[in-house]
Amino acid sequence: MNEPDVIQLGVDPVRFGQSFVGSDAFRALFQEGMELIEETAAYLDGPGREESRHLERQTSLAYASESMRLTTRLMQVASWLLLQRAVAEGEISPDQAQTEKSRVRLNSSDTKTSIDEYEALPERLRELMGLATRLHARILHLERLIAEAGSAPRQAALNPIAAQLGMLEKAFGPAE
Repeated sequence: MNEPDVIQLGVDPVRFGQSFVGSDAFRALFQEGMELIEETAAYLDGPGREESRHLERQTSLAYASESMRLTTRLMQVASWLLLQRAVAEGEISPDQAQTEKSRVRLNSSDTKTSIDEYEALPERLRELMGLATRLHARILHLERLIAEAGSAPRQAALNPIAAQLGMLEKAFGPAE
């Protein structure tokens, strides 16, 4: 075996984004996301509804706005997770997933709530908002990795050292 064979294996690198959806780590992320959705729904339908009745008018408006933003964010997360799980389980093809992704908007929406209004919100709502924001950011990152893997050229770029060795070999003959 000569040195260029060792450096240039001809093996494409593993695409993290594509392999992630079939992994245990994705299943854990999926479970985490679905549990957060359930916790949030239970809070907003129960204790959150009761807590919101006792808030001052301005804080009550911030509560309504933030709870809608939270619900929207979590629905985006759920849609993305379900789409990725469908690909991982072979229910849809990656091409179908690309088509469906146009319907899943993972946009980040900045809050218009002031710090004072935020701090006046119930503690549990703030916790759920933080958890959802962090989960959303992780999913945005994964989506970028998956998109980059899908748009990357199929043929891996040559190793620059292997390319230089190849040029030397052409100029001076094979290394022996």
